[in-house]
Amino acid sequence: MRFDRMRVFLSASLLAGATLAATVPASAQHPYDGLWNVTIFTQTGSCDRTASYPLTVTDGRVTAPGADVSGKIASTGLVRVSIGPAFANGQLTGNAGSGKWNGASGGVPCSGRWEASRQ
Repeated sequence: MRFDRMRVFLSASLLAGATLAATVPASAQHPYDGLWNVTIFTQTGSCDRTASYPLTVTDGRVTAPGADVSGKIASTGLVRVSIGPAFANGQLTGNAGSGKWNGASGGVPCSGRWEASRQ
């Protein structure tokens, strides 16, 4: 009799644990994950006056096809990214963002601002 009660208790506990595990997502999506279009505007230096880049954010990490990109987007939207020799920082909020960047073209320093929108 005691063994039957223990088996019922263990079965109920396992069922409750399985139900709880099924309701917890395997991995939570980062709030800024997705495809973003970023446009840079040069304000000083001899870099291109404007340029646009598609960037992808996955789990807060920034990547771009065929580009030397590294960086992160914090869950608060804080941006810290390097694209080749250039560095950018700023803030995303919802589906848009902006910030500043600096780099060089042919050894001449360049800097400006950037704007981003989620696609």
